[in-house]
Amino acid sequence: MSAAAEVGLRRILAVVDLLLDAVDEETLVPALLPLLLGAVPGDSIIWAPRAGESDRPLTLPAGLLTDDVREAFAREWATDSLVRHTTLGPGTPMRRSTLQTRSEFHALAAYADVYRPFGAEQQLAMSFPAGYAAGAPRKVCVAISRRDSDFSDDDVAAAALLRTRLSRALNRLAPPEPGPPLVTRRESAVLTLLARGLTNQQIAHRLAISPRTVDKHLEHAYAKLRVGSRVEAANAWLTREPAAVRPAR
Repeated sequence: MSAAAEVGLRRILAVVDLLLDAVDEETLVPALLPLLLGAVPGDSIIWAPRAGESDRPLTLPAGLLTDDVREAFAREWATDSLVRHTTLGPGTPMRRSTLQTRSEFHALAAYADVYRPFGAEQQLAMSFPAGYAAGAPRKVCVAISRRDSDFSDDDVAAAALLRTRLSRALNRLAPPEPGPPLVTRRESAVLTLLARGLTNQQIAHRLAISPRTVDKHLEHAYAKLRVGSRVEAANAWLTREPAAVRPAR
């Protein structure tokens, strides 16, 4: 192994060690960004947790993106082939120079408004699944920029190795929220009749139980389905997952 390859491997292992020890994302990411810039050397890095429009990208150096740059990016990202590859495409590590020539890049409105202000003449970008946020699957986008020399094949290979490990770590740190507890067989029977439009009195008569017992079953079922009304309960029950019922004990 060459000396350069050994250095690159040590940089990757430093990132992996941090990922293995991470206990939460808030602590991980600020410590992670400089290590990523070491493993895939660049002048700046942008970490964008694509959970929602209000999530501001984290950058190194800090404050890299002004409000004007962020607003320009929001207007012009759809014309940028590298951004489309990262956000809408497969998200594998990609050099900008693989997708467009330097003159094509400079012709983009986004070049003048977004990239030139912070010296992003060369870029390598990728994205990966990163667990869940607000109950929805999330994707993190990472872009490393340089002012001068382009990224090498070794840089792309290092990014690919890190991408898998980053996704695995973020999936561990941001798992999906647990689903509602499963309803019992009796609660299922009450909900099924409720969804058919029966009143509590009619449900009680059909199941040979008291209306008060029907009320109790519905109270428990509402909490499990995370609803607050008969209409919401009926809709939730009609669109339930197949495994929503557990045997009564």
